[in-house]
Amino acid sequence: MNREWQVISSILTGEQPQALHGSRGRGTTLGNRFEAIPADRTWRPQLQEKPKVDGPQSAVVTGPAGEEIFCDEHGRVRVKFRWDRYNPETEASSCWIRVSQAWAGPGFGNLAIPRVGQEVIVDFLNGDPDQPIITGRTYHEFNRSPGKLPGTKTQMTIRSKTYRGSGFNELRFDDATGKEQVYIHAQKNMDTEVLNSRTTDVKVDHTETIGNNQQITVVKGQTVKVGSKKEGGHDQSITVANDRSITVRNDQTVRVKNDRMVNISHDEGLYVKNDRKVTVEGRQEQSTTGDHISLVKGTHSLEVKGDLARKVAGALGVKVEGDIVLESSSRISLKTGGSFVVIHAGGVDITGPLINLNCGGSAGTPVSTLQAGILEALADEKSGDGSDSGEKNEDSGGSGGAGSGGGDDPGDDQDEPEKYTLQFHFTDDDGIPYSETRYIAFFEDGAQTRGETDKEGYTERFFVSSKHEIKVKLLFANDDFLSTEGHYGR
Repeated sequence: MNREWQVISSILTGEQPQALHGSRGRGTTLGNRFEAIPADRTWRPQLQEKPKVDGPQSAVVTGPAGEEIFCDEHGRVRVKFRWDRYNPETEASSCWIRVSQAWAGPGFGNLAIPRVGQEVIVDFLNGDPDQPIITGRTYHEFNRSPGKLPGTKTQMTIRSKTYRGSGFNELRFDDATGKEQVYIHAQKNMDTEVLNSRTTDVKVDHTETIGNNQQITVVKGQTVKVGSKKEGGHDQSITVANDRSITVRNDQTVRVKNDRMVNISHDEGLYVKNDRKVTVEGRQEQSTTGDHISLVKGTHSLEVKGDLARKVAGALGVKVEGDIVLESSSRISLKTGGSFVVIHAGGVDITGPLINLNCGGSAGTPVSTLQAGILEALADEKSGDGSDSGEKNEDSGGSGGAGSGGGDDPGDDQDEPEKYTLQFHFTDDDGIPYSETRYIAFFEDGAQTRGETDKEGYTERFFVSSKHEIKVKLLFANDDFLSTEGHYGR
């Protein structure tokens, strides 16, 4: 025993029984029990078990001041536990803690980063306090759920929140009986990419509202089918508040198996750069309330298999710079009143109360054709290089107005005839227009045309290929008239 010893454990005991009731006869004792080993032996204490955390704990996600989402490259966040009274709610309140997601794979899965201020449930792997992991998130008094419970208890909602804003994106499923719904809300843009086919089947109605523009690009073909029966409700209706433009770079075919009606409230222009064919197997009727102008720059050929009848309420004028040939296999008759001339194969019959030969008189002036410049202007505007025709209009607000247009441009072809246009505007002394008032337009060559002003007091536009003077007279019920005149000029 006479050597150096190393104490490895010591138990100190003491008793003071006189402090207890009924044990005053015993004295105070003090004892010490220890274990020792020789000092030249190495002693190592027995390892103690690592402390464990029992069960999950509640914590709040933390981050720098003013930041809503704070995480690292692995999607980990920092938290502050409820029992932590010393560390502030900053980015240094804890170590980085992993977040359990609904699905996690290499480059795919579900990702929802807990945001600063949200309450999370933190558990510990095998109870190890050095391996915390966030297993869930909860709502509380200040962190309320989307919707208003219990009124929205039938809804399953996935709603995000705009970063540093008040907007949101949302996918909601409503399972209320008879009101089942899938709702999608995009705070700004919504993009859908389908690498192959996409099929949408709507059993009842389909409504789309677009607040601004819409653009659809179809690389190959497109087929639109409306209705499956020939009855009401299987129709298509298109309403365009302003203009509509359709460009077909190749052929276009329109097939209508029943009737087709086109109602145009204002003007219509048709330009065909090449040939145009119209075939009507039944009856064709054409009614023109105003004037009818036809301009043929080439040959005009008309073939009628049956009879041809024309009825003219006014005068009929035919002016030909070449010859006129009328040929009939039966006879040709000219009749006025009781006088007539009949030309037939057997001779020429002339009948009348009085037949005059070389006794003076006048052959009369034939009715002149109306100005067809508008047709030429339309053709020139649509053909060729598509450049501006140089036409313009000017309206004045007095009792009569005239417009002038056309003119030589240094870059124009000097051999091309100029186009001039003129339009009149009629108002009274107070500036009130003479709307829907009949008028007569007189041309320098003696031609006349009748028309009616529009609701603003404007006449039609008069076109001519040279400088010209036009006089217009308004016709009133009391046979009074208001006239004005205008000159085409540069």
